[in-house]
Amino acid sequence: MTGSQNTTVADPFSATRLGPLTLRNHIIKAATFEGRSPRRVVTDELIEFHRAVAAGGVAMTTVAYCAVSREGSTDGRQIVLGPDSQDGLAALADAVHAEGAAISAQIGHAGPVANPVGTKSPALAPSRFLSPGAMRLTRACNESDIARVSKDYANGAAVLRDAGFDAIEIHLGHNYLLSSFMSPKLNRRKDSWGGSVENRARFARQVVAQVRESAGPDLAVYAKLNMADGVAGGLWVDESLAIAKMLEADGHLDAIELTGGSSLANPMYLFRGDAPIAEMAATLPAPIRAGFKLLGKRFLKTYPFEEAYFRPFARQFRSELTIPLILLGGVTSLATVTAAMDAGFDLVAMGRALLREPNLVNDMAGDPTRRSLCIHCNKCMPTIFTGTRCVLVEPAHQ
Repeated sequence: MTGSQNTTVADPFSATRLGPLTLRNHIIKAATFEGRSPRRVVTDELIEFHRAVAAGGVAMTTVAYCAVSREGSTDGRQIVLGPDSQDGLAALADAVHAEGAAISAQIGHAGPVANPVGTKSPALAPSRFLSPGAMRLTRACNESDIARVSKDYANGAAVLRDAGFDAIEIHLGHNYLLSSFMSPKLNRRKDSWGGSVENRARFARQVVAQVRESAGPDLAVYAKLNMADGVAGGLWVDESLAIAKMLEADGHLDAIELTGGSSLANPMYLFRGDAPIAEMAATLPAPIRAGFKLLGKRFLKTYPFEEAYFRPFARQFRSELTIPLILLGGVTSLATVTAAMDAGFDLVAMGRALLREPNLVNDMAGDPTRRSLCIHCNKCMPTIFTGTRCVLVEPAHQ
């Protein structure tokens, strides 16, 4: 795969490269937390979820999100990478490969987004602050924590390598642990892990290097990077672009997937469209349900949906980087995919559109005018607690 400035991709369904990996087209399934791992391991339901998307025509499907340790999970329904999960991951990889698609896993440590009740340990962060989700103080990472978590990433990459996965996506977004270190709002450290943008990017760069070494030469390794946190005082495009240039220069990544938003403070910056306040409130314990209905608009803000809403920011990255880039955010038509290719983006990622219609890519191949039926109501968001799905589709057709 090559950078954009010298290439125009006329056919989204042509084969392409992601590092050492050959993909059958330019469309991948974005990481969307599935909520189908109640014992922190792969289930038959999770296998079928990804098999259906693979059969639907994507080049690669992304399993999300795989925690590198129990401490790094947001709740009890995420895969934790380790010996207990390896056999299930191998079965999942086999099922996706049988449909002709590649398989990736998004790996990460939730950091301040983690749920201390479920993990049985304080949420880690670059600095100590009150986590708005857990309503508990985080614990500032010490040198031992940073070394341990970095090793956990490397170990997790080895699990996926041995399970037969094709690619690894390192989560550097949404104010999870590595993203929170990059944030000038959340990282108030005075040591070599805080202060300058180079210091704040140091943890992420260390992890990327260790994952690359552990994954070996046959797996593609790419990162999901926040272009902007969408929070006052948080990471913004200028510093994110500086970090992207560092990651490019390090030479460990095969691509960067561009995203934005904060799971801590502004998740709708990522999703856009309607804010499902009533539906999200219904998932909460009764004592705080009424308060969320009243004040939820402060957390779930409303941003008008527009096709490819991250493209304006992403173009700035495309103009200054040569590394392959993956565009996500509101891609719902083949025309948008083609426009992204013509603008120099090497791959596009679809999320909610494929929740609505797992067979959408095949349908687009048969009818170039075909558009996603997703209406961006975002009522799929609260279903993460019971198995992520489009609520407008009958269960038999999920």
